[in-house]
Amino acid sequence: MDREEGLKALDNIVTQFNAYEDFLDSQITTVDLYYLEDETLARQLVELGYRGTGERVKREDFEARKAAIEIARLAERAQQKTLTSAGKDLQDNFLTALAMREEDNRSGKLSLNQQETDAAHTLKKQLASVIFIRDRNSHGQEISGYIDYAHRLKTEDFEVYFTGKKRLLPRPTDISFYNWDADIAVCNSSPNYQVIADNPEGLLFRYKRDRKILNVDPKAQPGDNSTRIPILTELYIQAVIFDHISRRKT
Repeated sequence: MDREEGLKALDNIVTQFNAYEDFLDSQITTVDLYYLEDETLARQLVELGYRGTGERVKREDFEARKAAIEIARLAERAQQKTLTSAGKDLQDNFLTALAMREEDNRSGKLSLNQQETDAAHTLKKQLASVIFIRDRNSHGQEISGYIDYAHRLKTEDFEVYFTGKKRLLPRPTDISFYNWDADIAVCNSSPNYQVIADNPEGLLFRYKRDRKILNVDPKAQPGDNSTRIPILTELYIQAVIFDHISRRKT
């Protein structure tokens, strides 16, 4: 039995029995009890590998794996409580796109599948998404702006957005905001992005961790390790998500 099969077998045992003693009891036959006449002694013999109807499992391996599974279970529960998109009936592509990125933007860590993990175990990857929205505010004025998603997640409760009670809209406090009717333009650097507003070719954002430039001009390439994803949505006139992935050696 190779290591992977061994772990799988151990996981099956650990999830089946609440305590190591319960596992030992499952390995004791009525014949063992008849001849030994001592349940404690029978357990000791199973633990040592002299008796038993299945694979021998050491106490320390059982308890360590049991603890690891419990920690993972509690972490998953905590994550579900933290993610405001969890369990929501998302009715629009835009909300679904935000939900897909919520965990990575909250944690600052990029979720990797196993192949990516094996190939990039020396790299620490972080996702920092920028949301562009163009629509009308409650006064009917056309507004647009760029939102540092990770920063807004930390400073605002997104429950109202994922439940559909409110729409996410750019604000004058975001990294970029423009009111087309009032001709008001505001730029603010955030904890994640530095705004470069004086660029003759248009607005740029520099990600502070790796100092890479994110170019939001739709006619230009978004930059190294960045992607531009237009979202088909019924909530806004226009919505685009820019995903920037920073890579740092660990």
